[in-house]
Amino acid sequence: MTMSGPEAAKPPRGKGRTGQANAEDEPLFDRELADLPPELRWREWMLRVEAVIFAAAEPVGHETLARVVGKDCSIDLLVDDLRAELRDRPYEIVFVAGGWQHRTRSRFAVPIRASQASTRSAAPALSDFEAMVLMAIAYFQPITRGDLSKIFGKELSRDTIASLRNAGFLASGPRSPTPGAPYTYVTTKHFLTAFGMETLRDLPDIEALEDAGLLSRQTVGVEAAEPSSDGEGE
Repeated sequence: MTMSGPEAAKPPRGKGRTGQANAEDEPLFDRELADLPPELRWREWMLRVEAVIFAAAEPVGHETLARVVGKDCSIDLLVDDLRAELRDRPYEIVFVAGGWQHRTRSRFAVPIRASQASTRSAAPALSDFEAMVLMAIAYFQPITRGDLSKIFGKELSRDTIASLRNAGFLASGPRSPTPGAPYTYVTTKHFLTAFGMETLRDLPDIEALEDAGLLSRQTVGVEAAEPSSDGEGE
């Protein structure tokens, strides 16, 4: 039997045109868990926070985690308790790039590589030269391709920059005040995440790299700026 008129135009109760439940029909999310005893409430908050961190593709900050726990809950204390529980596990929760992330402990890197298993967080493989270029940008940013060419004593190809950009490590910075106003390049939040740093202040001491002959501030005629606290150019 077919229907006509206004009733035929109405979607089923609680369903939109795509058959998905409307947002207003979703049950209210209970953040406070006031009906639970304090110990069970804390345990549930811990599990929620761990689940969000585990599922997230990028580091998760305070604001995001605060959406799943009570308003008076301390995110820092929850994470401290989670870290304590994971002390004997092969993975841990670390704070990188402004948020928390699940990471395999570094001592298990060798067996993971030996297994040849496909890992969800595998960073793009960089050549030795690309890694050196990325390191130079991290220390001297914002920096132009021309100044990078001076550092390495040869023309730096656009393909090298493109490869680092495609890997998510670089973004365009401000225009240089030099003639022609060329683009500069800066590292991204993903750069910090991939290399396990909270900010650019976690970069190795540049003087040690200069002593090893890996970098030279005099090559580009500038002093490396003090790294910014966020270390991202996006």
